[in-house]
Amino acid sequence: MEECVICGKGKASATLRVCVDCIRSDREKAMIYAKAAHNRIRAEYGLPVEPPKSGGGISCDLCSNECVMKEGERSYCGLKENVNGKLRSLTPQDHALTYAYIDRLPTNCCAAWFCPGSSQFGKVNVAVFFYACNFDCIFCQNASHKNFGMVKVMSINDFVSSAKRNENAYCVCFFGGSPEPQLPFAIRASEMILEAKEVRICWEWNGCGNRNLVKQAAEISFRSGGIIKFDLKAYDANLSIALSGVPNSRAYENFELVAEEFFESSAPPVLTATTLLVPFYIDEKEVENIASFIASINPDIPYSLLVFHPDFYMRDMPVTPREQVQRCYDAAKRHLKNVNIGNKQLLALI
Repeated sequence: MEECVICGKGKASATLRVCVDCIRSDREKAMIYAKAAHNRIRAEYGLPVEPPKSGGGISCDLCSNECVMKEGERSYCGLKENVNGKLRSLTPQDHALTYAYIDRLPTNCCAAWFCPGSSQFGKVNVAVFFYACNFDCIFCQNASHKNFGMVKVMSINDFVSSAKRNENAYCVCFFGGSPEPQLPFAIRASEMILEAKEVRICWEWNGCGNRNLVKQAAEISFRSGGIIKFDLKAYDANLSIALSGVPNSRAYENFELVAEEFFESSAPPVLTATTLLVPFYIDEKEVENIASFIASINPDIPYSLLVFHPDFYMRDMPVTPREQVQRCYDAAKRHLKNVNIGNKQLLALI
């Protein structure tokens, strides 16, 4: 952690080099440093610096990046490529770059504080970790998703068969990375599983997926009794780009869509949101705006504030200070009825 290179006063991560106040108020200068940070990270993994927008190229609409790739260009997530004028994926049809494992219930799911799965002792969650992501969060808590060579592609038949055979499966949770770049696989797999057995289908994502696909996924969760967790990372548009590489306005649009179509009549709640309290960046101002947005739709929607631990390119940052956690909690409670603090055990490290 260091002083901001612009104002010389605010606290900044060594990677980003600019503080939250300068990101909000001096976008032109701050984005120079933010872009340089993401350029270094993306280059390390051989990923495009920005979502390609080549005129006349091939488009992909699986997420809000809406990449348009000319010959030889890759999508921002890294899974798609224009080869000889055709869109090629790293994964064959009906395959995904993912692995699944068994997570015994109750587990540390972000919705565990209200999810009925927390009382299902002896049952398990089929956790499905997708490689690739449509974001580039410098604080990523699951950065292994960028290492595509660590996992083999999985066929939909192999995955579905395995899930069906597990007699103790209570829920299936798709996360990562984030499911958006491989959402068609997850939706189809979910439908195939539900044809054979009763199981809850849940999602943990950044929320910036294709609107129609997000609606399909939400309907599956609603029908199966599952939960959709949106990671509303930031409210300020500049801060979203600085921390995550791309805008996240689609997340709020999709959140509102799911809330209006599925939340009111769902029990347990089909929808929840989380925000990671990145030290000195995601402050009470950000949380107040996010909570106010959620409350404008429905103040009963559960919202969880997650305590940060140092990871990826923010290893120089501390665990979220207790004072920041309290201020953010108070800000959220001014608007919402159901607010939780997650990762509380990390506060013991302070």
